[in-house]
Amino acid sequence: MATVLTWMVIATAFSFSVAAPEEALISRIAFGSCANQTSPQPIWDAIVNFKPQVFIWLGDNIYGDIRRPFKLFGNERTIGPWKNVPRFVPSSVDEMQEKYKIAKKNHGYSRLREIAKVIGTWDDHDYGLNDAGKEFKGKDTNQKLMLDFLDEPHDSPRRKQAGVYASYTFGPEGRQIKVILLDTRYHRDPLRSDGTILGTAQWKWLEKELNDQPSAITIIGSSIQVVSNLSACTGPLFYMESWGRFPSDRKHLFNMISDSKRDGVVFISGDVHFGEITRFDCGTTYPLYDITSSGLTQAVEKVIPSFLHFGLRFLAWVTPTTMRVINNNCKYKSCTYGQPNFGVIQVDWEAKPVSLRFEVRGVSGEVVNSVTTSLPDLKTKTKKTQLPQQHCNLEVDLPWLTRHRLAILFSFFVTVLIVVQVGGLYVVISLMVKCLRKCKLD
Repeated sequence: MATVLTWMVIATAFSFSVAAPEEALISRIAFGSCANQTSPQPIWDAIVNFKPQVFIWLGDNIYGDIRRPFKLFGNERTIGPWKNVPRFVPSSVDEMQEKYKIAKKNHGYSRLREIAKVIGTWDDHDYGLNDAGKEFKGKDTNQKLMLDFLDEPHDSPRRKQAGVYASYTFGPEGRQIKVILLDTRYHRDPLRSDGTILGTAQWKWLEKELNDQPSAITIIGSSIQVVSNLSACTGPLFYMESWGRFPSDRKHLFNMISDSKRDGVVFISGDVHFGEITRFDCGTTYPLYDITSSGLTQAVEKVIPSFLHFGLRFLAWVTPTTMRVINNNCKYKSCTYGQPNFGVIQVDWEAKPVSLRFEVRGVSGEVVNSVTTSLPDLKTKTKKTQLPQQHCNLEVDLPWLTRHRLAILFSFFVTVLIVVQVGGLYVVISLMVKCLRKCKLD
């Protein structure tokens, strides 16, 4: 607790930015998302054992909304073409407070708060409603509850602004790490609109932050993925939220980073219930990495029987992707990880040149995916360098057959299944007819 109090005393805020004391050199940062407060959370032990100096929440810090069960028939139908009630509904203020209380009292999380500075943003489920944007009426009340959960000072400017975006600066001059946390909910236009994610005021704030004092490393935290746009390849089967579904805003973000000439920009994200590392080589003059960690409790492989995990991993492998980093440091061939996980950024300031290691780690702290780079590799170049085209082409620009490979395979599988069932039914009926004819003749 002493560490937490020390951070609170030394932190100073401005619009909303926080500078850490010069002597606090930061070399270990952990982050995560998607933590259901009612689920077991053994992963905190691995996070505490990593001994992060900073921990960053990337949203769905609690699951505050209420999820109704799948119902195809009955008075309240939550799925199907005759759906008549929403699958998710908001909780009351009292229910939200109770859920935050449960999350904050978790023993593992309490241990983390004693050793690390905890900061964060939100996503839809702690914002108050699944996939919600600026239209959600409970956002102002829930903003207060979320900031209470993070122990935000009562006089913080963050409590007076529209949205929970913030920035922090840690470390001594020349070795500073700046963390910019975006709010992708409060001002977000409806999905499929190609409108804005951040809103005018937040865009102006972000431009100011990017053009402010330089830092060796700048981490931009987004609750949804920035680089990857898997929905371009998984639709029409299913869609995930990402910056890629707002192409104009994503292009604007990359241009703003490029125009700022800011070195060492790295994205971290959550939301999708699996971990991966992606990169985009044509947004600036150096690669833009996005380390996705999701989730601390919620993960795609947890919702299906273990004997189906291989099939899910196969589907992840065959799903087209132009941005995912595929290397020999991955536990699975797809270089995705569908079990509970957390993300890590380690900086070796003593290495020459300074090295950065991005990792996704499992519930026992094991590394399941990693990428190592260096600060010179993340510096703005005076001339545009010819970077590998593998990470330049957007998913939406893939050939039609490649882009819709998953849907084609699914359709083929369903067709084969129907043919087999119809064929089997035909064989059974034919045998029954033959049997009846034989019995009649007898």
